[in-house]
Amino acid sequence: MKSRLGKLFLVPTPVGNLEDMTFRAIRVLKEVDLILAEDTRTSGILLKHFQIENRMMSHHKFNEHKSLGAVVSRLQMGENIALISDAGTPAISDPGFLIVRACVEAGVEVECLPGATAFVPALVNSGLPNDRFCFEGFLPQKKGRQTKLKELAEESRTTVIYESPFRLVKTLTQMIEVMGETRKVSVSREISKVHEETVRGTLVEVKNYFESHPPKGEIVMVLGGCEV
Repeated sequence: MKSRLGKLFLVPTPVGNLEDMTFRAIRVLKEVDLILAEDTRTSGILLKHFQIENRMMSHHKFNEHKSLGAVVSRLQMGENIALISDAGTPAISDPGFLIVRACVEAGVEVECLPGATAFVPALVNSGLPNDRFCFEGFLPQKKGRQTKLKELAEESRTTVIYESPFRLVKTLTQMIEVMGETRKVSVSREISKVHEETVRGTLVEVKNYFESHPPKGEIVMVLGGCEV
């Protein structure tokens, strides 16, 4: 049995282009004792591409509460474990928070590697102020949605939102109803992929564009703040 505590590594994975994988991330995934993956099938393709032959265990939002104790115990016994999501940085709208909190409470060291996160290039590429911003992740789909939209209508900072391509036009329409047509917005899709696209303009301009060009792929909305 190992005498020291292990370490939990949070390892970002590419959001689209495999070339965005860092040398450090590859090394860590090769060296750890176990890899926790949101979807082992998706991650298996990534590991095979980088010739990473390591054990994986499923760790996602449906089982993380049950597996948490066992994972922390393995870390306390000296194993080094990496957590990856299907794409991007773990815990950013993906599983990760619960295990990090549990490790902190148990005195287990946590190290998050820098790497791919979809909202950063979308924010920087938007042309909207990014010295101060807030990250909302996915908006509530039903309960609390209108309340959240009204809060965002009064937000002076730039706001970053994740959205499904199937709900994008509906969300833009609801924003127009609450915020008016002229609020600035930038919508990026398929970040880091071959068909990456960013559409900028007012809420009504961007809505009209995507009504005639149905969006596909992952969506990041960057909403301009209200004028104070």
